[in-house]
Amino acid sequence: MQLSQIGKIRLSVLGVLLVALLAGFLVYPAVFNTPAHWLNNKLGLVIPDYWRVPFRLGLDLQGGTHLVYQADTSQIPSGEKAEAVQGVRDVIERRVNAFGVAEPVVQVSGSGENIRIVAELAGVSDVNQAIAMIGETPLLEFKEQGTPQPLTPEQEKTLADYNAAAKKKAQDLLKQALNAPMADFAALAQANSEDPGSAAQGGDLGWAKRGAFVAAFDKALFDDLKVGQITAQLVQTDFGYHIIYKEEQRGEGEALEVKSRHLLIKTKTAADIQPAETWEYTGLTGKQLEKAQVQFDSNTGAPTISLQFDSEGTDLFAAITKRNVGKPVAIFLDGQIISSPRVNEEIPSGQAVISGTFTLPEAKQLVRDLNSGALPVPVTLISQQTVGATLGADSVEKSLFAGLVGLLAIAVFMILYYRLPGLLSVVALMIYGILVLTIFKLVGVTLTLAGIAGFILSLGMAVDANVLIFERMKEEFRAGRPLGSAIDEGFKRAWPSIRDGNLSTLITCAILFWFTTSLIKGFALTLTIGILVSIFTAITVTRGFLKSIARGRVEQWYFLFHRKKAKVQES
Repeated sequence: MQLSQIGKIRLSVLGVLLVALLAGFLVYPAVFNTPAHWLNNKLGLVIPDYWRVPFRLGLDLQGGTHLVYQADTSQIPSGEKAEAVQGVRDVIERRVNAFGVAEPVVQVSGSGENIRIVAELAGVSDVNQAIAMIGETPLLEFKEQGTPQPLTPEQEKTLADYNAAAKKKAQDLLKQALNAPMADFAALAQANSEDPGSAAQGGDLGWAKRGAFVAAFDKALFDDLKVGQITAQLVQTDFGYHIIYKEEQRGEGEALEVKSRHLLIKTKTAADIQPAETWEYTGLTGKQLEKAQVQFDSNTGAPTISLQFDSEGTDLFAAITKRNVGKPVAIFLDGQIISSPRVNEEIPSGQAVISGTFTLPEAKQLVRDLNSGALPVPVTLISQQTVGATLGADSVEKSLFAGLVGLLAIAVFMILYYRLPGLLSVVALMIYGILVLTIFKLVGVTLTLAGIAGFILSLGMAVDANVLIFERMKEEFRAGRPLGSAIDEGFKRAWPSIRDGNLSTLITCAILFWFTTSLIKGFALTLTIGILVSIFTAITVTRGFLKSIARGRVEQWYFLFHRKKAKVQES
């Protein structure tokens, strides 16, 4: 049985009301939780609390501190100033987050030699501690794994079984490689190698000189194999079992270079089964790091990060990498781990490369973090303003009161002037308010006084759409159209005005959001969300309400629609 057109409209209206009810519980969960608690106590039920998502309040509503720092970029090359200041902004934001500030606003303003960093810390209770934390030099540290706990018998068996299975798999692949044409080695490596850096290229390791690999790998490649040969036995390193194919060579003596491919089946160590619980200090910090920059792998084109240490850092890094071959060395910035690359070999030169599955934005972000820890831009606190929590609470109270008064005034006007359509528009307006507040919670909009002003303004714009529609409907009534036809024609004729008016406001909001400060951005964001939802409620919800009742006796209730019986055409 198919639903009639009016049945479909009423079903959609019911769906909107159900969504509005659920959204209303999210906006004010006490409406659901209070009766649920009563039923749980009286009847022994176990009704869970409704989902609680708090509103995010800005500095002017929650109270907190507004700090302005002056960045000294006089010693930074002009082409690197923007990147350096952005790095310091990231450091300040990370420090503020570590301090426990919810949704801090940290942004850069100004240009040239007058660059400032503005930090808005909502809800900060100890301002002096926050200022001290922000003002510290970012701390960059390199740490190695601590001593892992001894393995249990079960863990030892798991480790032995895993490595035995890895060896068996590697031996089977070695037989395939030796029995297949050499040209098939790349396909075999691509399908089976567990080295993420070379597997996609068929195990291609490119050209390398003696000393580029660990000792066992170097010996097989430079001493044991001839060009075009595959190792007759598995080559074992700290990474696992290798099958090596010597593809080409060029040069002689110290200039000898070899082009090779390999297939790796990884093994595990005790640290993989029972990782160390702590990272230990190595003495290598950002003081010894001269520079980090993004580079690209010559074989794969993937972004990598290169590190350059000073003389002291070179000695420390050589010792660290020597005792941690096959193990990770973690990089900490402000106590938070930002990378933990695995050491492939001892690095005595003070130049290292961090490779992995980085995207270019991720690589740039890591470089900025490393450089901000090593070469921070000095900042000076030039302004501090404190907003008390009492003032913030008073602002919220007055804002809500203004919103309620405005909503009540709109409701009274709409009902008195437009009667039944006005009443339905008030219900649609309430649904509109619930939906907008729900979006604010779910999206995580940080509400400020300016943002609340944008929301209240959007209430008026939501009503404006209904006014245009109802006035068009009255014109159709005066022209003698019946109720259903007048509703359709009223919405149709009002839509171009609603569309153009809201579109022009959205364009203004976009300009305000992209080219102004955070205070105005909050106003633009809440107004934009309000406008988009108001279009939905005016065109869909209000129309659905009117169409669902425009049948039967209701059509004869001329007074409720501001119609005059004498001007209605006979059907």
